[in-house]
Amino acid sequence: MSMNDAWFRDTGPTFVVRKGAVISDNHKHRVAGIDWNFNSWGVGIDDGCYEDWSLDLLVARKILGNERLPRIPHTMILEGGSIHVDGEGTCLTTEECLLNKNRNPNMIKEEIENELKAYLGVEKVIWLPRGLYGDDDTNGHIDNMCCFAKPGVVVLSWIDDEKDPQYERSMEAFTVLSNEKDARGRKLEIVKLHVPGPLYMTDEEADGVVQDGDAKARLPGTRLAASYVNFYIANGAIILPQFGDQKRDDEAVSVLSQTFPNYKVVGIEGAREIVLGGGNIHCITQQHPGI
Repeated sequence: MSMNDAWFRDTGPTFVVRKGAVISDNHKHRVAGIDWNFNSWGVGIDDGCYEDWSLDLLVARKILGNERLPRIPHTMILEGGSIHVDGEGTCLTTEECLLNKNRNPNMIKEEIENELKAYLGVEKVIWLPRGLYGDDDTNGHIDNMCCFAKPGVVVLSWIDDEKDPQYERSMEAFTVLSNEKDARGRKLEIVKLHVPGPLYMTDEEADGVVQDGDAKARLPGTRLAASYVNFYIANGAIILPQFGDQKRDDEAVSVLSQTFPNYKVVGIEGAREIVLGGGNIHCITQQHPGI
């Protein structure tokens, strides 16, 4: 279908499941899709990523129409990559993104949290202060920083170098997560997953990024927002970015193979090409519950 950019996680619907009931009399389904509002991650190329997102605004509606699933519209600006849930009442997000004034300037933290609870069916929202260093396009989406492996277990982007600007972000997130409990009262097990690099956009890579219309420039020397946390959980497999940093690529496969013992971890070698646009595998995918 027509779209302005590839980040399907953010423009597609967020699927929700109502257990033991149907969504409406007209649609005998237990699955529906939330169609959030979207503003190109902050309105235009000054605060956002590109000037024209008119096609992206229609993506969720088109998908739900094709799937013949109920559409739940919402006026709040929210991208799917800014939230992550455990399926048992807990949601992860970042203050850096959801409280950014380029999204919902007329809403306070409590109001945003109440909307997440009402529409996602969650009971608790855990707010990390910031996302991944260099993830300026999204203002710190959670899906580059931290995610649930299963209820009670989170995977956190990590770095050991105290001089790296990512270190402070990882440490503050670790502190929050260590002192939080999920909606079921469990202490969180934290799996540290090292980021690659750091990696920077080369002159050749910057020249090779084709922009369609007015959009945020891709400049050589820019630190890439590369994170192994930006993986996709499929049926029986983990689709994992690989960035050409052999040590960290192999380590990520090993860590996630232990974290997901019943899944096959499949590394995708072309992930560096994807990150040139600011996101990765999780950002260009969206799961549809097969219920």
